[in-house]
Amino acid sequence: MIAMSGMEGEKPEAEAEGERVKPPRSLARLAAVQALYQMDMAQTDLNDVITEFISHRFAGEVGKDNYPNADRRFFSKLVRGVVERQLEIDPMIDQQLAEGWRLQRIDSILRAILRSGAFELLAMADVPGRVVINEYVDVSRAFLDSDDPKVVNGVLDALARRIRVDEFTRP
Repeated sequence: MIAMSGMEGEKPEAEAEGERVKPPRSLARLAAVQALYQMDMAQTDLNDVITEFISHRFAGEVGKDNYPNADRRFFSKLVRGVVERQLEIDPMIDQQLAEGWRLQRIDSILRAILRSGAFELLAMADVPGRVVINEYVDVSRAFLDSDDPKVVNGVLDALARRIRVDEFTRP
């Protein structure tokens, strides 16, 4: 896995009441994956899920599935971007999966993680590829267990090397 600290200009994680506080963009990524999962499982409308997250899950106190410090704009950009570019993103991910694996047949939360990470690699050049990979490996640890973080790392690393060739060929 690729280890990074101080993600993309954000302040390093701070200690608050003995627990680590995630940066706003990290929280937005967690929420975006949950929103994409919800859309996939419940067939929720894009605008409805964004409104729900912003008005309910980003309001109030920090708690289970609540992210009051999440970057709302970044969250919306991720969720909208994945939906708008899904027809481009899905075949790219499919090509990186092991033989016999297909994106439509893998776990819904893993699919949401890979789609969000792939979109970020494609559309957000201001975020270094290694940061994107590391962030989504961390997201996968929040939702999945076993070898799934390794799958996320492998697929996103392969995509990053194809999408951001210059970034990954520099010494």
